[in-house]
Amino acid sequence: MTGDEATMARLMRAAQAGDRQAYAVLLDQAAKWLRRYFRKRIALEKLDDLVQEVLLSVHAKRSTYDPARPFYPWLAAIARYRWVDQLRVEYRTQTQELLEDTASEESGEEPVMARVSLERLFDHLPPAQAEAIELVKIEGCSVAEASERTGQSPSLVKVNIHRGIRKLAAIIEKAS
Repeated sequence: MTGDEATMARLMRAAQAGDRQAYAVLLDQAAKWLRRYFRKRIALEKLDDLVQEVLLSVHAKRSTYDPARPFYPWLAAIARYRWVDQLRVEYRTQTQELLEDTASEESGEEPVMARVSLERLFDHLPPAQAEAIELVKIEGCSVAEASERTGQSPSLVKVNIHRGIRKLAAIIEKAS
């Protein structure tokens, strides 16, 4: 069985109609495609977990699939969202590890390099976005505190953080 677009769309339509066998084949073919999709995007030890998360999302969202549209773009959208979620978790974990490591680090070289890398990324953002992210996400200020310090309204601080992080994610995704 090949996982071409027409076959996958047909299998998904059958699965939505209650065909369990078609659904099992669909998930098997989707898992193969997802492994190829993620292979160069994440560490190999995390590959199976992420594929399973996407398949669970496919199961939960299968009723949202529109049979009039292609299957793979729908699957790719779900995969991308799960991948971005994975990156967020890894980023939070690495940030915590960096903060814990800096307390015991004598040379201070690694935090300096991380800060330099962060500054290079911030160079791609408008200053208001970089400042909002710096205050709220790095320094740990509340949105209200960041609003007072920057002169931006609280809603503008939130918008700048959202847009800035989205742009940073796009830059990182493009680089990888």
